[in-house]
Amino acid sequence: MASVTYDHVTKTFGDTAAVKDFLLEIADGEFMVLVGPSGCGKSTALRMLAGLEKVSDGRILVGDRVVNNVAPQHRDIAMVFQSYALYPHMTVYENLAFGLRNQRVPKKEIDSRVKRAAEILDLDALIKRKPKQLSGGQRQRVALGRAIVREPAAFLMDEPLSNLDAQLRVQTRAEILKLQQALETTTIYVTHDQVEAMTMGDRIAVMKLGVLQQVGPPEELYREPRNLFVAGFIGSPAMNLVPAEVLDGSGGNGRIAGFRPEHIDLANGRPDGLDFDARVEVVEYLGDEQLVHLTRRDNAIQAKLPIEEEVSAGQELKLTVPRDKLLLFDAETEERIPG
Repeated sequence: MASVTYDHVTKTFGDTAAVKDFLLEIADGEFMVLVGPSGCGKSTALRMLAGLEKVSDGRILVGDRVVNNVAPQHRDIAMVFQSYALYPHMTVYENLAFGLRNQRVPKKEIDSRVKRAAEILDLDALIKRKPKQLSGGQRQRVALGRAIVREPAAFLMDEPLSNLDAQLRVQTRAEILKLQQALETTTIYVTHDQVEAMTMGDRIAVMKLGVLQQVGPPEELYREPRNLFVAGFIGSPAMNLVPAEVLDGSGGNGRIAGFRPEHIDLANGRPDGLDFDARVEVVEYLGDEQLVHLTRRDNAIQAKLPIEEEVSAGQELKLTVPRDKLLLFDAETEERIPG
């Protein structure tokens, strides 16, 4: 195991900077998630660490070793891709053992590592099957196993769950977390899915257009987003972001008000609440709660309300949000205003 450091790393393709002055320290044994929309540079950052893309400027370190000019196979890392990339003519055992055989690891040690990985990932009963006989989730577990047998200093995972259906994603997400906690291997995980990021990462690094926006534990990014982009990206459903005057009636103050859908309630006369009216457009029934889509002065607002509240389209509601849950952002700089 080892720490991983991006030391002011930049990657350019021609005149375009895919990653700009990227500075990030990942602790030994940490589960770090790189998250952001398509084209934000997260996969490029991972591929530079893997040695699949050349660094244009800056340094990447695994432990204390600069790996900029180290061949991928000598970086002591293992990568799991979006596609399973299993050899179709090989059994599960042979797929797991293939990389170790290429490294000329002794046969007895290969057998020991493969059996351990199969046990960890509950693949024992599938060890003699070929990929076509496996489900998508089982194939992804084999791909993870191929990384485990390497016993690397770090795991790199590039959207490994995106080919799975919703139920399998949740299940495999839990398996990856248990695996990482058991092995305590430094893990860098790339995803565009902020729900994956929130549920999996010890810390999350949010990227936009190649620039690192904010790094921190999930709860910090959720409660204290540094700017409008992070505020709108982290959270499902997203944070409500409207001009402040839409809520409080003030004008021309250049501020954006941010508040979470779950912090909205029906107005109850609380002195610490900011009250406002809004019109119900659509109500989504979620079983244990309802997601209410509203408009106020042509601004869209979402509220999560208890299922017991009878709400219907076309209704005018008087709502409130606690003032201590209200965040303010500068409309020009898009940075959060302290306070």
